[in-house]
Amino acid sequence: MTDFPVIIHHNPACGTSRNVVAITKAAGYEPVIIEYLDAGWTRPQLLALFAAAGLTAREALRETKSPAEELGLLREGVPATELIEAMIKHPILVNRPLVATPRGVKLCRPSETVLSLLEREPSEPVVKEDGEQVWPVKSAP
Repeated sequence: MTDFPVIIHHNPACGTSRNVVAITKAAGYEPVIIEYLDAGWTRPQLLALFAAAGLTAREALRETKSPAEELGLLREGVPATELIEAMIKHPILVNRPLVATPRGVKLCRPSETVLSLLEREPSEPVVKEDGEQVWPVKSAP
């Protein structure tokens, strides 16, 4: 256990998000998990997370398995303010998982991206739900 905070904006229905939680726990952390579909988003929260992660609202927009297309958000030139408003109204529009630690904030897709945000490595092998081993990293033959 450590006081190094790991905050995961998590969608439990998402395999990538579940993999990030598993990798974090395998590294010995007990992450703070925010189920953003239930908690929702605020404008300041989204603006801060996107700025810290170096993402635009467009880059953070979940385009598939979301109402993005029906809401007309995929067309070119939709202003960031409109995207943010839609994300507040429909939390599923934010791609996930967004992870924050003292090392930074990232959209952790693929899930092993989270390793760069952690202070220590997993103490055991980590395999994604699809069977791909992500830790330790296998070298090419």
